[in-house]
Amino acid sequence: MGEHKKDLFSNLSEFAGSSGELRVLEVGCGSGANFQFYPRGCKVVCVDPNPNFQKYLSKNVAENEHVHFERFLIASGEHMSQVASGSVDVVVCTLVLCSVKSVEVFLKEVIRVLRPGGAYFFLEHVADDQHSWLHFIQQILQPTWVHIGDGCQLTRETWKDIENAPFTELKLRHIQGPFKYSIIRSHIIGYAVK
Repeated sequence: MGEHKKDLFSNLSEFAGSSGELRVLEVGCGSGANFQFYPRGCKVVCVDPNPNFQKYLSKNVAENEHVHFERFLIASGEHMSQVASGSVDVVVCTLVLCSVKSVEVFLKEVIRVLRPGGAYFFLEHVADDQHSWLHFIQQILQPTWVHIGDGCQLTRETWKDIENAPFTELKLRHIQGPFKYSIIRSHIIGYAVK
C-alpha cells in the first residue's frame, strides 16, 4: 500500500498551522512505518495502546531524520486525554479503526484534538460489498477472527462513521488492496477536515 500512502500523505504540508509548522499526531503508530511519507520538519507525537511498540519505533525515528519525533504516549484512540484540545494540525490513522472499541468515540477524540481547519488522514480496511462472496466469508470468519486478530473487525463499514462525523469537508474513496484473494481486500482512503 506504499504508493497509496505516498499519494495520501502528499498534501500533509497544506495543513500546517499559521506558524508554518506542521504538528502531526499519529494514532496507532505501531513501529512508525508512516514516517517515511511525512514532510521534512514536521513534529510528530505518537499514540499507541501497546507500550512494546516504543522500542520498534526508535528504529524508524533513527531512519527518518527529516521528521522531528517529540514523544510516545501510551493510550487508546478513544482516550487521548494526554493530548490537548485543538493542539494538532493533522491526525493520521492507518489500519487501526478495525480494532478500536468505538469508531464514533474515536472520531470525537480526533475532532477534539484537531485545531479548526486541521485534517484527519486515514487508510482502513473495511467490509467488502454486501453482495459479494467475500462479504459472506467475512461474516463467517468474524466471530473467530476478532479473537485471533487482536480485536480486528472484518465487517466494519467504517466509511459510514466517517461520513456521519461532523467534519466540514471529506475526501474519501474506496480502493482495493494489493492482494486479490485477501479477506481484507476492500479499503477506504482519504482525509476529512475539521
